Amino acid sequence: MNQPLGRRGRGPAGLLRPGGRVRRARRPDEGGSVTVVVVAAIGVALVLLWGGLALASAVIATHRARSAADLGALAAAQAVQRGVAAPEACAVGMSVTARNGARPAGCVVAPDGSVTARATTRAGLGLYAAGSGTTTATARAGPSP
Repeated sequence: MNQPLGRRGRGPAGLLRPGGRVRRARRPDEGGSVTVVVVAAIGVALVLLWGGLALASAVIATHRARSAADLGALAAAQAVQRGVAAPEACAVGMSVTARNGARPAGCVVAPDGSVTARATTRAGLGLYAAGSGTTTATARAGPSP
């Protein structure tokens, strides 16, 4: 009868054949399959990390654009309330927008003294064009309608 050998240091692993010959136990041919799985898992993790970073960058850029537009509109509306002409008030608002990390994209002073300001910011990781874009925010400040 065939007896397994090789347990707890009793000899080479395999089956004992009649005549005392040992036949080696065959292992399934899976050499390197764990490497492929690990590389695939690392690849998936990197893609998820890249996506998370791109999403975080877009959220941060949106918040920056909104803040800059709000502050620019408030500064321009305050200038209008002090009696400054519309073009100069918009220049003040655009200056504040630029100092807050956004690019001014427009400013309109309405007849009622309210100001609408637009700001854009660049979103992206800066490494590849696929992960970058722009975000625009609009803010209104002044007397309530």
